Amino acid sequence: MKKNLLRNAFIVSICLILSIKSFSQSGSTGTFDFLKLTNSARVAALGGNFLTIHDNDLGLALANPSLITPWMHNSLSLNFIDNFAGTNYGYASYGFHSNNLGSFAATMQFSNYGKTPTTDENGVVIGEYSAGEYALNFGWGRMLDSVFSIGANVKAIYSGLETYNSFGMAVDVAGSYVPNETFCASLIFRNIGTQFSAYSSSGTQALPFEIQAGISKKLAHVPFRYSILLQHLEKWDLAYADPNAAVDPFTGEPVKESGIDAFADNAMRHLVFGGEFIPAKFLSIRLGYNYLRRKEMVVASRPGMVGFSWGFGFNVSKLSFSYSRSAYHLAGSPNYISVSTNLSDWGKK
Repeated sequence: MKKNLLRNAFIVSICLILSIKSFSQSGSTGTFDFLKLTNSARVAALGGNFLTIHDNDLGLALANPSLITPWMHNSLSLNFIDNFAGTNYGYASYGFHSNNLGSFAATMQFSNYGKTPTTDENGVVIGEYSAGEYALNFGWGRMLDSVFSIGANVKAIYSGLETYNSFGMAVDVAGSYVPNETFCASLIFRNIGTQFSAYSSSGTQALPFEIQAGISKKLAHVPFRYSILLQHLEKWDLAYADPNAAVDPFTGEPVKESGIDAFADNAMRHLVFGGEFIPAKFLSIRLGYNYLRRKEMVVASRPGMVGFSWGFGFNVSKLSFSYSRSAYHLAGSPNYISVSTNLSDWGKK
């Protein structure tokens, strides 16, 4: 009875979300965009900002709460990202389990934008100001039966940019299908919420709402797992309207791709591909490709490895380490570092 009630509540929640008029924002037209940042080295290496791998990795729970399991009890995950231009951000997560209530993951997220000089109207430096954004996340996950799991995150969000401040709240709702230990499929609605207080009197802005889905599959006879992720399912057309595009000399309108080419380009912008080679239990090598990132950030004359990502993970004693780099553009690639452990293991002899 309890499982049926939970399942029905989850289905009703999904239906209510689908009935909401789409308020998604592409680019940076909304607020609290730091909520979209990739939170772990493993996720970054596989090309996306969420994963569908069901192997009790606490680092995946923030982006996909339906992956929170009882085996994450007393787990700790620390993640740090050395970002561009002296900025950085990070996450600290702790997992715990209750037999009556389910499994939980608490996460503190910060984004540090450093300090910037303050000048007067003549350009004379008269001081400096700092900027940062923070989110306290409380996640819950539970198995409905032997193959279906659900989860949700509740986020309290604060942003302080010089003398401007904003506060908001958001929720994520996710569900996963896990028929066996080698396959997982997930659907997630991220950042459903509102900005309670705006930076100025101009009014509140929309949060970076997004619908994502994906699958992962570990091959039976090869130590390899692949992931296929779908992003921005709430919006079909993710193409950028280039103001410098070629113009038709007769109509004066921008020259557009043919129907088939435009369809294929838009379809690919929703896809992220990742692969994880696991030659030994203590080692994994990871690669990813994000077509949307490459199309948006590449310089045509020097494409380089923009859109590609790579990394590795290994276990030493009671600790798990992961490192990755993700190529965004020619300016460089952020460094992602993750360390995780289960605190219960440290008490064992």
